[in-house]
Amino acid sequence: MSAVPPILLFGYGNPGRGDDALGVLLQDAITVQQLPGVECQTDMQLQVEHITDLEGREYVLFIDADVGCAEPYVLETLTAQQDGSYTSHAMSPAAVLHAFRQVYGKDAPPAYLLRIRGYSFELGEGISAQAAENLHAALQATTQMLIGIGQTNGVSYENADQAGYRQRLVIIQQPCTGWRVC
Repeated sequence: MSAVPPILLFGYGNPGRGDDALGVLLQDAITVQQLPGVECQTDMQLQVEHITDLEGREYVLFIDADVGCAEPYVLETLTAQQDGSYTSHAMSPAAVLHAFRQVYGKDAPPAYLLRIRGYSFELGEGISAQAAENLHAALQATTQMLIGIGQTNGVSYENADQAGYRQRLVIIQQPCTGWRVC
């Protein structure tokens, strides 16, 4: 069995509901960069089964759209906490960390929540223009954060060439057919 990458990015949201796709889109944009030591996963919602994805990680970043956060995004440190989502089919990131502690008998790795400001969550819509701008800012910050963590841990990110990185940023802002990064 191979070692799991030390960093997990988990983008979640419903790609069929407009700006709710922001977490998934950011995760997709990071995936195409193929940063060493980074694993990207996505789902429509967090569930108790996702605690297994945290095992062996050094850092976890959950990424989601949020209609109530400041523009363009908010990055916050998470702590394990049982909340009202704990027994539902969709859990909060804090509840996932709490479930990890309950199952494994130890704290989850350091985890963060990146909330990207969204505006329109209507069924069948693409992302709004303002949300696309917020996504662009969140992608820049996330990529720089990952490169910083990698350098701290002695990982070289020479493969994340700046020309390719800039090209992917432009692609995100161009109109797409569908909800994925075009």
